[in-house]
Amino acid sequence: MRHGPKLLAAVLLFGLAACGEEQKAEAPPPQEVTADTVGEFCGMDLVEHPGPKGQIFVRGEPEPLWFATVRELFAFTMLPEMPKDVAAIYVNDMARAQNWDQPEPGTWMEAEKAFYVIGSRQRSGMNTDELVPFGDEAAARAF
Repeated sequence: MRHGPKLLAAVLLFGLAACGEEQKAEAPPPQEVTADTVGEFCGMDLVEHPGPKGQIFVRGEPEPLWFATVRELFAFTMLPEMPKDVAAIYVNDMARAQNWDQPEPGTWMEAEKAFYVIGSRQRSGMNTDELVPFGDEAAARAF
């Protein structure tokens, strides 16, 4: 049985980085997707995949790990063999994005501050149901 979309605040979903204020000050700023950006799991160019994307900065690494979907980003944080020394996690804020296929530069937000719509019919870059992040709760509910 399929239920309608659900809205969850990131606080319920992320036990990700228990970042204190000291750690947040060290967080690198988000980077923008380029033609050379490749997904961590799929190994494919991110510009070829529609929908919101994600990036994770691991402490001591200058470049983020990229994810073609927000679902992949969540999966990465839950896999026990993946690094847990996370400096920052960003997702596209789809409330500010004008283009579902390629969210514009400047639409990144901290993943832990997002509201996520789960169970929508929007498809991700891997043609699966997507977790859709919004920086604004009203925009998430309207979606």
